[in-house]
Amino acid sequence: MKISVINNGISSDFETCCKVLKETNIKYIEIQNVHNTPVECLPAEDAAGWKTICDRYGITPIIVTTHAFAGIAVGAVEVGDETYQKHMGLLKNGIAQARVLGAKMVRSMVFTKAIVTWGFHGADKWNAGGNTAWGKFIRLFEPIARLAEDEGIDIVVENGFNAMITSAYLTRKMIDELGSKRIKLLWDPCNALYYHEYPTVEVYESVRDIIGHIHIKDATIDSIKSEVDFRRIGTGMMAPYLTDLADALRRDGYDGYISLENVLRPDNGDFIDGYYQDIPELVRIFG
Repeated sequence: MKISVINNGISSDFETCCKVLKETNIKYIEIQNVHNTPVECLPAEDAAGWKTICDRYGITPIIVTTHAFAGIAVGAVEVGDETYQKHMGLLKNGIAQARVLGAKMVRSMVFTKAIVTWGFHGADKWNAGGNTAWGKFIRLFEPIARLAEDEGIDIVVENGFNAMITSAYLTRKMIDELGSKRIKLLWDPCNALYYHEYPTVEVYESVRDIIGHIHIKDATIDSIKSEVDFRRIGTGMMAPYLTDLADALRRDGYDGYISLENVLRPDNGDFIDGYYQDIPELVRIFG
């Protein structure tokens, strides 16, 4: 396993981030936002400058983390329409950036949905919109899978708390139905806590063959109150599972990356203070 960090969890200034990574002996970077701009919205040519800074500090870019296809309701878009084409363009831009950086993965997001995808005994009508969302979602994603195949690059899809795929279970279903080896899971087990899927070894084993990348953060979540409180790694709801998960990854010879998703802002501090608190524990558990 190799430890990486999402750049703007430290600083949106790219060189500042790389300096901190070198200081803390982290050699891999996930690029998501530069100068307060989502990476996919920046010219592909800018990636050459990021690569130069990475080389200066001995940092290897591993993934371009776009937000393409985020925040779009499945029912509000069609393949080829203006919104779809805009986001496909953003994803293609991320792929072009990855080529310059030498990164092997690009993230795509996975649209949004109502909370119920399937309903039964009347819930199909009243709660799930006729159970049509999933089939349309797969149709919307088929051109993205073809793009990954054509470009020869892995597109990793992240389970999100407000996305069409919210769990390892649903990602397994999605990837099996798409049938593309180029679509892989960017597993964020903390995001799945909103839906009461916990990162047990059994859940990991259900998706271990489709994992392309992993994000780690910790939180306490109260779905009833619709509240989330980010916590230091090992002090939230992820705590009971982290060591067993790390042991399972080692057992299976996982050779990918574990990114710290630094979203922790301590009392009287800033996000970089959260980074300094979390990175030693992440390295201790997964390094």
